[in-house]
Amino acid sequence: MRFRLKFSGLLLVVLFIIFFLADRALSISLEGRVNEYTLGNGMKVLLLKRHQSPTFSLYIRFRVGAVDENLGMTGTAHLLEHMLFKGTKTLGTKNYLEEEKILNRIDSVAMALDAERDKGEKADKDFLKYLEKIIRELTEEHRKWVIKDEIELIYSQNGGVGFNAMTSVDTTTYLINLPSNRLELWARIESDRILNPVLREFYSERDVVMEERRRSYDSQPERKLSEHFLGAAFLAHPYGRPIIGWASDIQHLNKQATEKFFRAFYSPANTVLAIVGDLNPEETISLIKKYFERIPPQALHPPLRTKEPEQPGERRVQVIADANPRLIMGFHKPNPPHADDAVCDIIEGLLSYGRTSRFYKRLVEEEKIAVEISAYNGYPGERYPNLFAVFATPRHPHTAEELEKAIYREIDRLQNEPISEQELKKVKNLIQTDFLRKLNSNSKLAYWLSYGQSLFGNWQHFTERLASYEKVSAEDVRRVAQKYFIPRNRTVATLVKSSESP
Repeated sequence: MRFRLKFSGLLLVVLFIIFFLADRALSISLEGRVNEYTLGNGMKVLLLKRHQSPTFSLYIRFRVGAVDENLGMTGTAHLLEHMLFKGTKTLGTKNYLEEEKILNRIDSVAMALDAERDKGEKADKDFLKYLEKIIRELTEEHRKWVIKDEIELIYSQNGGVGFNAMTSVDTTTYLINLPSNRLELWARIESDRILNPVLREFYSERDVVMEERRRSYDSQPERKLSEHFLGAAFLAHPYGRPIIGWASDIQHLNKQATEKFFRAFYSPANTVLAIVGDLNPEETISLIKKYFERIPPQALHPPLRTKEPEQPGERRVQVIADANPRLIMGFHKPNPPHADDAVCDIIEGLLSYGRTSRFYKRLVEEEKIAVEISAYNGYPGERYPNLFAVFATPRHPHTAEELEKAIYREIDRLQNEPISEQELKKVKNLIQTDFLRKLNSNSKLAYWLSYGQSLFGNWQHFTERLASYEKVSAEDVRRVAQKYFIPRNRTVATLVKSSESP
C-alpha cells in the first residue's frame, strides 16, 4: 500500500490545512461508521454511509491474482477478468439455449486446433487450415446470438461511470460508480456475473490478450526490463511471473481450466464487497443478502506454500534493446503487517517524495546524473514478502553504471548517517496529508476498505498502517537499511542500448 505526494513548500502547507480540516473528522470517526457483515456463505460486506452526493462507489474484490496461477497457466486471472465482461446466461445473449449449442461446437473445434498446433513441425498443415476455417465460420455464426457489451450499456444508461476491473498479482477487482437509486440493478447484475458467467468469445479474447502482450510488453523495452527483473528476483515464488502471462502460456489457455480456476477462487469466502456513499446500511445489507447469499458457499483453495528462499548473492540481468538506458534494483524484505515494512515506507518517502527528497535533490538537481528516479516499497505485491525497488533513468551522457553507484551512495547515507527528526517528521506529514486527501473520495475509500479486508482480513489496515508510521524512529531507518539493503540481497536489471552492447 503506497501513499504518495508530489508537492512541496507553501502549496503543501495550504493543501495540508485544507484536507486536514475537511477530512480529520472523517478519519477519526471512520471506525464507528463502517458497517461490517459476513453473509451466510462467507462473503464479507463493508458499508460506509456518506451523503456528500446521491451516488455511491461499489467494489467487488476477489483475493485472487497472478500469484495464484499454476505453472503453464500464467495469465489466467487476467484473461478471466476480461471474460467476466462478456456476460451471463441472461446478459449478453439473445437466446442462450441456442447460443450454447454453437459455443459447445466452438470449444470442441478449438481444443482440436490447439492439440494440432502443439505438434509443432509435425502438425498437419491441411488439417490446421481446415480447423481454422471451421472456427471462423462458427465464430461468425455465434455473433448473431451475442449482444455486445450489454452489461456496460445497461450501466451507462443508468448513470454508471468508471465501470472497470483490474488484475494484480494479489487481487482482482470489479468497480462501478452509480446513482444511489440503482443499487438493486448493480446487485442483480453482479451476483449474476458470479453465479452464471458465460465465457463467450473465449478464444478470440485469448488472441486479444496475446496481441496486448505483443504490443504492450514484448515491444516495450521498459516493461520487458521489469519482467526480466522480477523473473530474476523471484526464483521460486510466483511473484516472479508477469500478470499478463507468458506468451507460450497465453496461447494455450484452456476454457475448461479457466472455468475451474473461476470456481476455485471466485468463492464467497474469497470475496469482499465494499460500498461507500449515499446508502442506508439496513436497507442495503437486506438487498445484498437477497442477491448475494444465493451464491453457494465453497471451500477456500489451499494456501500457497512456496516461499522464496533467502538470496545467497547479488543477481544481475541485462536487457538489450533499441532504447535509452534504464535501471531497476530491488531488495527482498517482509510484507505487511511486519513492522519493518512500515519503516520501508518511510524510507521510500525520504528517498523519493517530491522535489525535496534525497534522490531528487542529489541525483537530479545537484549531480544531474538522473532524468528521473523513484523508490517503491512493496513491489510487486503485498500478500507475500516482496521487494523495496528503485527505478531510475540516467541523464545523457551518464551511464546506468554511474547512476547505480550514486544510488548506493544514498543508501550508504541511510545506513550510516542518522536522519534528523525534522526530515523524518516531514515525511510522516507528507504521508498523512496524502492519506487524508484519499479519504475525500467514495471510490478511494471503497478501494482501501476492500484492499485491507481482502489482503489482511482487516479493513482497518490502512488506518493502522498510518498510525504505525508515528512509531518509526531514525534508528529504525538506519537498522532496516543495514539489514535489507545489502549486496547479497540485491537484484539489479539494466536496459542496455543495442548499439552499445558487445
